[in-house]
Order: sequence, then structure tokens, then C-alpha cells
Amino acid sequence: MTTTNRISNLSNQFNASIAGFKKVFSVASMTLAVAMPIVLSSPVKALQVQMTPQSPRLGDTISVIVSLDNPANGGNVTVSSGQETYTAYEIAPNKYRAFIPTTPLEKPGGRTVKVSGGGETKNLTLSIGTRKFPVQRINLPPGKAGVKATELELRRAREFREVRTPEKFWKGTFKRPNQGRMSTQYGVRRYYNGVFANDYYHRGLDYAGASGSAVVAPAAGRVVLVGTVAQGFKVHGNVIGVDHGQGVASIFMHLRQISVKEGDFVQPGQKIGTVGSTGASTGPHLHWGLYVNGKSVDPMPWLHGTAEK
Repeated sequence: MTTTNRISNLSNQFNASIAGFKKVFSVASMTLAVAMPIVLSSPVKALQVQMTPQSPRLGDTISVIVSLDNPANGGNVTVSSGQETYTAYEIAPNKYRAFIPTTPLEKPGGRTVKVSGGGETKNLTLSIGTRKFPVQRINLPPGKAGVKATELELRRAREFREVRTPEKFWKGTFKRPNQGRMSTQYGVRRYYNGVFANDYYHRGLDYAGASGSAVVAPAAGRVVLVGTVAQGFKVHGNVIGVDHGQGVASIFMHLRQISVKEGDFVQPGQKIGTVGSTGASTGPHLHWGLYVNGKSVDPMPWLHGTAEK
């Protein structure tokens, strides 16, 4: 074979190799072109929302837990329903929770919960079930019938309901504040001396504890309200308010004695006072009210440990 033929053969082999390489590269390019849109068409969802309980009723506390999978888009989480906006507190890295309170004065049915965070907004539908609350007739003795709260009492009670502390003080299930039997449940509607109390419902639980029996803190918190009959608390009587943090607070009414002062930090089960019959009361008992974002909710789910799951 001549030198010219050898050069020709090498040239042909080189051209064939180039052609084969282009073919393989073309197929690889087509494969990549097909694969890339599949990846790009599946963006990571930034906002995950969980609401409990799944079938809430009037008086329940609705827990809205928001998880951000892509916090780089913005970590400002907001939760709103109707005209109300509820603060979402961070409970873990990139995880937030807001509580929506419901009361017996509201109408059952569907409502929209708007959740925003991580550059995304979701409008979720929530159905609130109806609930029948019993009616009770109360006859107040002379001197206590028609007792009206003083301006001081109303102002201090309002300030107590407006307390919002970012820290979460409570842990898990709440404790019973008194060992007496429960005499009046949450949400009861009432007649006082034969007159129906419009826009009223029993804002808490009553325990028929013996006069002088211990009242304990159901959960950790800071005492933000201490009031007495001598100061003008004619309806509440001797009263204590405890802030459990993140919009959750307890009030204890009609006490005989008070064992704490404003600013004290109390632990679950710690004695804070004793049962009495001060203020608008027909006999010795403890009234325990639980407030979430300023509204009185049913304490029972908190006693059962289901309110914040």
C-alpha cells in the first residue's frame, strides 16, 4: 500500500469517528433536553399547612401549623380568617403555629383560613360544627343581683385578655386547677333572676371545691393580673390572671385567698390561691377561664392534651 493510500484510509477513519461522535452527542443532547423540563416542571412547595382538630366544633381551639420548605423566599408567616389576623409564632426552625379561637356566639359552618409564607399563599376551607350548649337559671341573692363591674375591673380584665408574649411557657397537657367536681361546663347560656343574658356564655369551667381548698396553676406562666374585692373587683372577686405565652392565658375568679403577686412565674401544680365565694358568686367555687388570642375557649381539649396536636 502506498503512502497516499494509507493517508486516505486514516482520513476516512477519522471522519467516521467524528461522525459517530456527533451522533452520540446528538442523542445525549436530545436526552438531556427531554429530561431537563421534567425537573423544572416540579418546583418544591414552599408552604405546608396542617390544621387540627380535623372536625372542630364551636368552642374549640384550632391549631394552624405552617412549615416552610423554602424559607429563602421569606419567613414572614401570616394566618387570618374573616376580619381577624392571628400571630404565627415560631415553634421550631422554619415551623410556625397560630391559634384560632372559636366561641358559642359564632355561627357554625364554613370559613376561609388564609395562610401566607415563603412567597406562597393558600386559602383553606374550614368547617366548624355546631354544638348545643345547655341553659342554666341562676338566682343571685340580694346584694349580688345586678352587680356591675367597675371601670377598673373592666380595664384590667381587658388588659389581661390583650397580653401577647412570644415565648411559650406551657408544656403539654394542662392540669386541673382544683380537685373539686366540675359543677358548670363551658359554654352554658344563662338566665339571671329570670332574665336571659344576651351575648353571654359561661366563659370557663366551674369547680365546686370546698372553701379554702387549693387552687393550682394548670400550666407554667407569669402572673399578669392580681385583683381584689377591696380594689373594686365586684364581679370577678379576688382574681388571678396567668399568661402562658403565645396568646394563651388563664383567669381564676371568686378566690378566698391569693398566694402570688404580679410578676411571679408559676409552675404547673403550684398553689396560687384558695377557693372562695367573692364577687358575683352564689357559693364557694372556682371559676377557671382559658383565653386564646383574647377569646374564651373550652379548656377541656387543653386538659386532654388535644388542643395543640
